Amino acid sequence: MAKTIGIGYQDFEKLITDDIFYVDKTKFIKEWWENKDEVTLITRPRRFGKTLNLSMLEKFFSVKYAGRGDLFENLSIWEEEEYRKLQGSYPVIFLSFAKVKNISFQSARKSVCLLITRLYKEYDFLLDGDLLDVREKTMFREMSADMDDSVVADSLNMLSEYLMRYYGKRVIILLDEYDTPMQEAYVCGYWKEFTSFMRGLFNSTFKTNPYLERALMTGITRVSKESIFSDFNNPKVVTTTSESYEDSFGFTQEEVWEALKEYGLYEERENVRAWYDGFAFGRKRDIYNPWSIIGYLDERKFTTYWANTSSNSLVGKLIREGSADVKVTMEDLLAGGTLHTKIDEQIVYNQLDSGEGAVWSMLLASGYLRVESCEFNKRGKPEYDLKLTNQEVHVMFEDMINSWFQMPASAYNAFIRALLSGDVEAMNDYMNRITSTTFSFFDTGNGSAEESEPERFYHGFVLGLMVDLADRYKVTSNRESGYGRYDVMLEPRSKEYDAIIIEFKVCRKAKNQTLEEAVSEALKQIEEKGYATDLKDAGIGPERIKKYGFAFEGKKVLIGES
Repeated sequence: MAKTIGIGYQDFEKLITDDIFYVDKTKFIKEWWENKDEVTLITRPRRFGKTLNLSMLEKFFSVKYAGRGDLFENLSIWEEEEYRKLQGSYPVIFLSFAKVKNISFQSARKSVCLLITRLYKEYDFLLDGDLLDVREKTMFREMSADMDDSVVADSLNMLSEYLMRYYGKRVIILLDEYDTPMQEAYVCGYWKEFTSFMRGLFNSTFKTNPYLERALMTGITRVSKESIFSDFNNPKVVTTTSESYEDSFGFTQEEVWEALKEYGLYEERENVRAWYDGFAFGRKRDIYNPWSIIGYLDERKFTTYWANTSSNSLVGKLIREGSADVKVTMEDLLAGGTLHTKIDEQIVYNQLDSGEGAVWSMLLASGYLRVESCEFNKRGKPEYDLKLTNQEVHVMFEDMINSWFQMPASAYNAFIRALLSGDVEAMNDYMNRITSTTFSFFDTGNGSAEESEPERFYHGFVLGLMVDLADRYKVTSNRESGYGRYDVMLEPRSKEYDAIIIEFKVCRKAKNQTLEEAVSEALKQIEEKGYATDLKDAGIGPERIKKYGFAFEGKKVLIGES
């Protein structure tokens, strides 16, 4: 009889004792222990079993679980005699930053301090007897939400020392989702303050800690050394392109196929592959997101399980506020194209606003892009071909882009209808409503929307057209046709619809140009540059090609046709 499918289990003990469906990943224990790295940092996309694996390590090594071999006796690690002796033999400190998601530095700092304070309360028994002297007991009791930075920095180092004294063995430290507060700090604008605060804690805990046996940190990204690891040069870093622990996180294709057989769903394997395959770690391809597979086994329908489980605010911000080039690349990716780029796996958050490469590095680390192939350039540096990971990610991006226009949804939908019917008066009315409510939404926040790069809005708008009209049109932008590059082209997929060419123009103050003059310039450019050439070559007659000029002055729009 197939085991019960349990959604959201992250505690290894509860999962085993409740007899919930589980794919055996206990060989990770052996691989990690035998690698003998003092500090290991493993990055994987969210919902890939990082928390469950750390919980598994805690239950295996922690003295709190001494004698709990029953949790492992039916799993592969228990076949190893020497590892049976290791079970329950070390003091373990287990900490998670998963809930440190605050909108201000002070609240984030307080959250970290409270986590440490609660951790200390778990070890109140250390206050009994003479293990700690008077000064140490005083400091132990003074752990609080308002403790000084210096106390925070030394807190885990001190606790390690106390536990080593008590148990006579150095400690294992497990830190889950170490970078969650870093991402929130970036999104909410207190990155510099927070990383300065965390630097001391990381240095004291993982570098200058003589009471440390081993440490393992997990997260989504490899935060740059300059940000929080400037004094910390000894971790073994394992990213999605590393060959270590290739199949320790996520389900392999073999594991997924076995699960489908167990639940009578094997005939759906090719659909499962299209929707949820596509992740690759190191040399290991065909890795599946566990959350998606478990969701599918439970509900037996194809939908976006993983993509809808957590906030996509950061990835949405990067694409929405990204440059025109970022949006044009997203157009290619959504159309099934490939991005050839260099990747820096050290994420420098303060470069995300200006560095296109940093955006793609973040999306790769987060699981939204997959490595199709890798080659080394003449300087010996790797360059990657990247694609959207799978159908689930494709649908997630479509939903995200649609959400950008939800605020003025009625105006946006009405604009689409007017565009397709050729009602220029209605197009002008509805487009002005859209820009008045969403123009600044595409801005980076580094100045007023009118002064910022206007293409951010235009190409965000084009992405919206792509998603909304994908069944009727092939929508492209910034492509060569005739003697130049058009802004937007809608090529119909059937003779039922007319083709559409749109050229954008901005009224700059330096030009002293009116909206009407800008519209005329746009329409003239369509003709002079022969933008309709590709459409005519595809057999679309001139009478079926509509041409529009869109002129922008701040949030004001004027649309004309020829």
